[in-house]
Amino acid sequence: MRCSVCNQENPPGARFCLACGAALQPEAPPQEERRIVSIIFVDLVGSTAQAEALDPEDVRALLTPYHQLVRREIESFGGVVEKFIGDAIMGVFGAPIAYGDDAERAVRAAFVVRDSVCAMPGSSLQIRIAVNTGEAVVSLNARPALGESMVAGDVVNTASRLQSQAPVNGIVVGEMTYRGTRDVIGYEETEPIVAKGKAAPVKAWVATHALTPAGERPTRDHRLVGRTPELRLLDAIWDRVLVERLPHLVSIFGPAGVGKSTVASRFAESARERGARVVFGRSLPYRESGVYGPLARHVAGICGIYESDPPEVVIDKLRSRTSELLAGSSAPSETVAEHIGAIVGVGGWGAEATDRDVLFSSARLFVEAAAREQPTVLVFEDIHWSGSTLLDLIDVLAVGSHGLPLLLVTLARPEFLDSRESWGGRLSSYTSITLGPLGEDDARELAVRRLGAPERADAVIRVAEGNPLFIEQLAATMEETEGALPTSIRGLVAARLDALPQRDRAVLLDAAVVGKVFWYDALVALSAEPDIERVLEELERRDLIRRDASSFLENQQQFTFTHVLIRDVAYELLPRADRARRHEAVAQFFERSTGSSNEAIGALAHHWRDAGDFDRAIAQLTRAAEQAERGWAKEHAVLLYREALQLVPENDTERRSALRRRLAMASTASFHLDDVRRPGSLPA
Repeated sequence: MRCSVCNQENPPGARFCLACGAALQPEAPPQEERRIVSIIFVDLVGSTAQAEALDPEDVRALLTPYHQLVRREIESFGGVVEKFIGDAIMGVFGAPIAYGDDAERAVRAAFVVRDSVCAMPGSSLQIRIAVNTGEAVVSLNARPALGESMVAGDVVNTASRLQSQAPVNGIVVGEMTYRGTRDVIGYEETEPIVAKGKAAPVKAWVATHALTPAGERPTRDHRLVGRTPELRLLDAIWDRVLVERLPHLVSIFGPAGVGKSTVASRFAESARERGARVVFGRSLPYRESGVYGPLARHVAGICGIYESDPPEVVIDKLRSRTSELLAGSSAPSETVAEHIGAIVGVGGWGAEATDRDVLFSSARLFVEAAAREQPTVLVFEDIHWSGSTLLDLIDVLAVGSHGLPLLLVTLARPEFLDSRESWGGRLSSYTSITLGPLGEDDARELAVRRLGAPERADAVIRVAEGNPLFIEQLAATMEETEGALPTSIRGLVAARLDALPQRDRAVLLDAAVVGKVFWYDALVALSAEPDIERVLEELERRDLIRRDASSFLENQQQFTFTHVLIRDVAYELLPRADRARRHEAVAQFFERSTGSSNEAIGALAHHWRDAGDFDRAIAQLTRAAEQAERGWAKEHAVLLYREALQLVPENDTERRSALRRRLAMASTASFHLDDVRRPGSLPA
C-alpha cells in the first residue's frame, strides 16, 4: 500500500508506513463529482529569459518565496493549489468544498496575489493572472501535494490560454467568471482572445477593482417585498427594549439569498427613525479578518474610526471616546480603552488583558456605556463564519448586560446551529426568527419588478420558489444563460450540500436521482447506508426535504425536496457513470413497485433512458404513447412517440418505420381533434 502522508510504497500486510510511521489505510476508490469550479492561473513574465542568466541556486532562491506567497494567498481565500508548473501556479476554487462565492474569492485572491508579488522586497517580478469558471470533473480524494491531478475539463485549458494573453500585472477573466462577479468586481471589456485549440475567440474582461468590501452585496432596490410579519416582530421587540430597558438577543436564520440582510437593513431604518444608534459588523468568510471582526466594526462606528486612520489616530479616538462614554463610572476608562484596542487590532499599548474574561468584561462595559448614552442596536452579520471566541463574547454581552436599551441582532444560515446547538439557551430575552421563502404574490411582484415584463415572470417564479436572491439572479441572467442555471445559484446550493455530513449528503444525492419526489424504499434500493430513516429525519430537520402526508405509492413513505434547485444541483454533482448506475436501480424499483398508470410508465421510461438502456426506454415510451392515445391525449402521444424515435438507432429501419407510422397517425388525429370537439361534430 502507498502511504497517504509521505507516498512511500509499503509491502502487503504492513499496518504502518515503513518511512514515516503513519497508520496505513486501504486506498479508497476514486470519488468523482461534476462541479462548477473557478481556476486561477498565475505565471511570471519573462522568467525563462531571467532564469537563463542566473545560477540554478539563484533561480530557486527567487522562485521559492514567490511560490510560498502565492500558495498562502490562494489558500487564505479558501482555494487549493493544485500544481506548480515551473513558475506557473494553478489554484482551484469550489472543490473539494464549495463556499457559494468561489468565483468572487478567486478574483479577490488574484488582486491580492498581484499586489503582494509586485511588492515583494528586493524583487522586480511581474506576473500575468487569469481566472476562469466552468464545469469540471473533480477527484475529491486526490492529493495535489503528492502530484495527483484534482480537476479535469476545458475550464482548465481555457484558464491557461487566458493567462498567456493577460496584460503584464493584469488579471483577465472568462465569461462565466465575469457574469458571476460583475456586481462586486469592476471590469473593463477587452478584445476576445484567440486561444490555441479553441474554435472561436474567447470573450474576456480585465478585472480592475473591487466594487464592494468582501462579503457584501450591492443593494439593487431599497423597496422591500414581503416580510411584513418579521418586521412587525422586530419593531415590537425594539419597543419592548426601549420601554423595559431589557437587553434582547434576536437571531435571524435563513438559507443564503432568503433576505436576512435586507430585513435587518429595513429594521435598522425604522430603529434609526426612533432615535437608535444602529451599527453593522460582518464576519468574513475568508482570510484572517480578526477574531472580533464584527465587534471591531461596531467599535469603529461608535468611536468614529475609519479604515484610513493610522494606528496613533485610532488610539487617540479610542481613548477619548471611551473616556467620554465611561465618564462618571468607576470603571477605569484607560484600561477599558486598551482592551478594546486589542479587539480592534491596535494592541500593544499599555496594559494587556490578563485573560479572556477580563477582555470580555471590558467589551461589555464599553457596549453598556454606548447603550446608556443612546439606545443601541448591534447587528452581527454572517455569524456562521465566526469563530467560537466571538460567539462566546456575544453570549456574554447578551447574558451580562442589564437595565439598558440594547438589542443584539445576529444573522446566520441554518447550519450555524449544527455547531452551536445551545445558542440563546441561557437567555430569557431571546427570539429566533426563521425566514422562509416569499409567498407567491410577493415572489411575483419581485420577479415582475426585476424583469419589467409580467408575462416572463412565471418561469422565474417556478424555479426560484420564493428565494429573493434566486429570483434576482435568474431574472438578471435569463437571456444570457439560455436556460442554464446561473453559477451563483448553483454555487450557493452546492455550498449548502457540502456543509452536510458525508452520509447525509450521499443519501441526498441518491434521492436526487429518483426525482423531486422520492420514496424510502427507492433509497434502500440505492444506498448501503444502514440507518436511512435517521438520515432522512436529519435532512428534514435541515429543511432540505419534507415528509409528505400522502403517497403516490401504496405503503411507501413519500418525501419531497423543499426546493427543486436543491434536487437539481445535487443531481448535477454526479458523474454520468454514477447517474446511469443509480437510474438503473431506480428503474428496477419502479418495475417492482408501480402499476400501469401513465405517470408510472413515463417514469420507468425516463429512468431506463438515463440508465442507458434505450431498448427498455423505447418499449416503455411506446407503451405510454399507446395508453395516451386510448385516453384521447393525442398531443401527448405525439411527444412520446417522438421521444422514442430519437432513441432508436439510425440503422434499425424496421423499428423506426413502425414508430414513424404511429407518430403520423397520432399527429393526424391530434390535428383533427378540434374538429371532433366542435359542437355538432359528433353524431347524436
